[in-house]
Formats: sequence, structure tokens, C-alpha cells
Amino acid sequence: MPRTLITGGAGFLGSHLCDRFIEEGHSVICMDNLITGDTENIEHLFELGQDRFRFVEYDVTDYLHVNGELDYVLHFASPAAPDDYLQYPIQTLKVGALGTHKALGLAKAKDARLLIASTSEVYGDPQVHPQSEDYWGNVNPVGKRGVYDEAKRFGEALTMAYHRYHGVETRIARIFNTYGPRMRIDDGRALPNFMSQALRGDPLTVYGDGSQTRAFCYVDDLVEGLYRLLMSDATDPVNIGNPDEITIKEFAEEIIEVTDSDSDITYEPLPSDDPQVRQPDISRAREELGWTPEVDRREGLRRTLEYFRAEVEATTAPARD
Repeated sequence: MPRTLITGGAGFLGSHLCDRFIEEGHSVICMDNLITGDTENIEHLFELGQDRFRFVEYDVTDYLHVNGELDYVLHFASPAAPDDYLQYPIQTLKVGALGTHKALGLAKAKDARLLIASTSEVYGDPQVHPQSEDYWGNVNPVGKRGVYDEAKRFGEALTMAYHRYHGVETRIARIFNTYGPRMRIDDGRALPNFMSQALRGDPLTVYGDGSQTRAFCYVDDLVEGLYRLLMSDATDPVNIGNPDEITIKEFAEEIIEVTDSDSDITYEPLPSDDPQVRQPDISRAREELGWTPEVDRREGLRRTLEYFRAEVEATTAPARD
């Protein structure tokens, strides 16, 4: 039975990865300090027993050690939503630097293969469109978003140094916008904000004029891409995302339609350094992983809707005596 450590495993993506690796027959160690993660995302796995699944509440920026053999390390510990990394800027930088260093050191000690969760934010506000892995990006290192962008860029550099100098088997996933069940409502990302607002009947908040674009990948597709990347021979960064691009205004209108809401759209000033375009070139993923996303956006939104409906109802339900 392969043994796998997933840092940030109680978060949105991390918890779905826990599910997938359990399904693949791995013994999974889920590690999370719960700053933005939630044990509700993984509580269905507790009944499996510690031989199959074990949760450890821990900050991976501290000394990182796991008893026994370890085959894979997936480093997904980091605040990812804008509201989170702006609230926790120091923690975001530390987990991207110190946390990545500790995870790489553990992988080296255990002779394990490591996959690091990088992000499309390494491209910043891109001057190349769509974004391919050979584009170096356009990032403001001292802007508010820089705490996240530069943490990920440093993490990639450190990962490649461990690969080249120490011979650690490493994989780098540049993850584009992803959505699905277990996202936190109202976390500053477009889909949670829009869907929560639409279900409450509130106006949907669009920043700027809504002409900026994003490309949204359903979580099941993303997890499949990540699994294939980990098991592949690809040592250079690989974009994992859905190239189906849409403007934010169109996306807000689409969510109003999917939720059958009467909500309007309101406009607020655009945050600083907000990317104007975002679309992955997934040629490398197609060629090296044989991967392309299969769930179209409308279908993914329908799958996500009931989860958000239940979450919104739970937060707005009247208190009982």
C-alpha cells in the first residue's frame, strides 16, 4: 500500500486529493493547521481507521517529520483565496518558503516523490495570452497580491533546486481557477462570492467593468490532472486548468441563470494588480499527461449548486431556542 502525505489536506483541493488517493489504494496522512482548512471536509474519512487515513493538525512551517516510509508528498498547504492571503500575508509567505523547504527536505529524507501546488498567479497580470509554461510572468513583488504570487514563484525555484542539486523527484502543477463542492462561501473568489450572493438574492459584486477573463476548471478534472502529473515523468511545470475562457461579467450572468436568481449585478473598483486575462495553454498537459478537462462549466456549476445551496441555508437559518 503506497503511503502518501498531503499537506493542506483539509482544504478544498487537499480534501479532494485525500479522497482520490484513498480510492487509489494509498494510505493517506492528511496534515493541516486549519487556518483555512476544515475537518468537515475530511470527516467522512475518519471511519477508515489510521492504517488508511490519519489526520494530523500541524503547521508545516515547523520541523516536519513523518515516522516510517513515505512514497509521495503533495504540498498543498497555503491560503489560496484572496481574502485569506490578504488576511494572512506572513503565514502565506512562510508556507510558500519554509513550508516548501520542509516538505522538500522530508521528500529527500524519505526518497519520496513530491508534487507542489503552484498557481497561475506566477504569471501575474500577464502580457502573453494564453499563458504557457515558458512565460516568466508579470508580477508586482511589493503589491498586496505579491505575498501569494512570490511565495509560489519562490516555491517553484526551491523545488527545481532540490530536483537539480539533490536529485529529488519533483513535479510542479500550475493550477488555474478551480471550483466545486467544499469551497468556502464568500472567500473572495469569483464563484463562491457569486453563487452565495445569487442564492441569497443579493446583488453580485463584479470588480472593474467585468471585462477581465478567467477560465474555470471543475475540481474532479483538476484532481485527475494532478494525479496524472504526479505519476508522470514531467519535471518541468505543467499548467492544469480548463482553457474555456469567459469574462467575469458573463460568468456572473451565467451563475444568475444557473441559480434561477433575481439578483442584479453591481460594480466596485478593481483591486490593484488584478489580472486582466487568465487562460491556460494546456498543450504540455495534453502531450505529456494525456489530460484534458471533461466537465463543461455549466455541468460543473450544476454539480456545485446543491453544495452551495446547503451551505448558504445553513448560514442563514434562524437560530433555535
